[in-house]
Order: sequence, then structure tokens, then C-alpha cells
Amino acid sequence: MPYPIIDSHCHLDFPKFNRDREETILRAREAGIVGMVNSGISLKGNRISLELAETNEDIHATLGLSPDIGREGTDEEINDILAQIEANVEKAVGIGEAGLDFQDCKTEEERKRQTAAFEKVIELAKDLEKPLIVHARLAEAEVLKLIKDVDMVIYHCYSGSVETMREIVDMGYYISLATLVCFSEHHQTLAEDVPLENLLLETDSPFLSPRKGRNEPAFIVDSVPVVAQLKDMEPAEIAKSTTENTRRVFNI
Repeated sequence: MPYPIIDSHCHLDFPKFNRDREETILRAREAGIVGMVNSGISLKGNRISLELAETNEDIHATLGLSPDIGREGTDEEINDILAQIEANVEKAVGIGEAGLDFQDCKTEEERKRQTAAFEKVIELAKDLEKPLIVHARLAEAEVLKLIKDVDMVIYHCYSGSVETMREIVDMGYYISLATLVCFSEHHQTLAEDVPLENLLLETDSPFLSPRKGRNEPAFIVDSVPVVAQLKDMEPAEIAKSTTENTRRVFNI
């Protein structure tokens, strides 16, 4: 690819990369990827994210608490992750991912528990003055009500409505579109509508691959020409703007 780009959200710490993690990182570099933001979501994942960032100049760690842990985790587990985030915040470029996922919440009690854990992460992001990476599935508007006092927010893998997206953008926050944009009509509609100055691109690998099998950071290159065509712009311009946005958001 003739232009550099950053994958603004991936999970290289996940077990699916255990057999070829280093090769995956090398493939990304060879594809023109100049940075990868690795998002931790658990105690172990946050630790591995920090290790990856320490040993690779082009990998940057964010430290999070997954909605699943917020819903199912013990108070001790949740508090241990919050303490881990606070203790390592200087080594991280952001806090998250964290948020609400109402797809898997079956009861009101689960929603309340998940929301309470997310609210603690929000307070951390505000206190520590770090950007907050949110996971919002079937809960985009609910998340927006909770985060309105946070300075910098990235809606990771945004899949909600165009209307809510416009509200998010009006608050000065960022929309990150995953490689879903390569094959999902809804995400292509979102890409058309989101202002370029509020757009980040991500793989969310190992999920949502635009190719056969597992997704990986190198595949972010597939999104660029798709978004360029939707916006009637040059691919190099899309890559440049989204990369600059990612650098600005995470201060990298």
C-alpha cells in the first residue's frame, strides 16, 4: 500500500494469535501499517497489551474491562482490573475498551451490574484524563448518556444508527469503523455519513475479517479503498486523515 495507516483497535493479545503473533505483526508492517492500538479487556489481556507495547514501538496499549466481565465478573475481579488500569495508566494511550453490551444481558439485574462497572471505568478515564474507548452494542444511546462529561471518546466498532452517530459526532467524539465496512451495507451507510475528521478505522481483529478466516491488523488496508469510494475521495486521503485522527486521539 502506498500510504501508511494505523489500525486503531485490535486484540493481538487474544489466544487466536498465540501461534503466530510475531508473524502477524510483521505482516502488518509489510502491508504499510505504521501503528496498532491493542485493546485489553481483562486482567491478563491488559498485561499482555502492556508487554506488546513495551517490546514494539509501533504497538500502543489501551487498558480495559469488557462488558462481559462487568456483567459476570466478581467484585474482586472488577476491582483488580480497575486497580491495574490505574497503576499502569502512564504506559497506556487510552482506557477501554469498556461499555455496555445489551445483546447478552438477559435480565435487568445484569444490565445494572454491567452499567455500574462501566461507570467506574468512566470515572477512571475522567480522573486520569485519558481517552475512553467504548464498546456499545444495542446500547449506543444509553452509553452516550453516561459519557457526556468525558473529554475524549471513541465509539469502537460502531454499528448503531446514523441518528445516534450524528449525536456522537456533534459532541466532538470519534466513530471507529471496523473492517465490517468492506461487506456490510449498514456500515457503508455509516461511512458515507460520518465526517472524515471524526473517523477512525480498525480491524477489531481477530474478529470481522474482510477475508477468509481470522482477521488481523494487515487487513485494515481493505477498508481504505471502500471508504474512499463511498466518500468519493482518494484512498491516500482517507488513510492520511484517519491516521492523523488516531494519532491525535491517542497522542501517538
